[in-house]
Amino acid sequence: METWPQVRVDIDLRNELCFGCGKNNPIGLKLDFKWDGKQARAEFTPTKFYQGWSGIVHGGIINSILDEAMAYAALSEGRHCITARMQTRIRSPALIDEVLVITAFVTKKSRKVVETKAIITLKDGTPVAEGTSSQFVVKSKPSGSSQSAGKPRKARS
Repeated sequence: METWPQVRVDIDLRNELCFGCGKNNPIGLKLDFKWDGKQARAEFTPTKFYQGWSGIVHGGIINSILDEAMAYAALSEGRHCITARMQTRIRSPALIDEVLVITAFVTKKSRKVVETKAIITLKDGTPVAEGTSSQFVVKSKPSGSSQSAGKPRKARS
């Protein structure tokens, strides 16, 4: 993470195709985070299409959920980021058709890097997974009229 090339990203998310939060992505997770000023929160019920072993949510899906949550937390703090490093700890298997509660928050931020943490639990509070990430702050691509005013609604990881 010593050197990061200058990256410009199109932050206009109106096409809603992000795998994590895009409402128009037919195979996406369609996560709908809410920000309370300190943390992002969403609920997600994985279907059989997100399983690895029969009845168990694929670990890559768990990682995607954590990554999306941490990106949303960074975005909610006013930073457009790309995940540079992520560490995940699976604490127990997540089962298909069981509601997952996802929370995420920023732990540290500087001009170029935002550090975040996310946690997935069951509705009863049983821990499923947790993750931390370092995210590089990126610049927006110049755009004529396609930029939406203000903060985009959803984060892209």
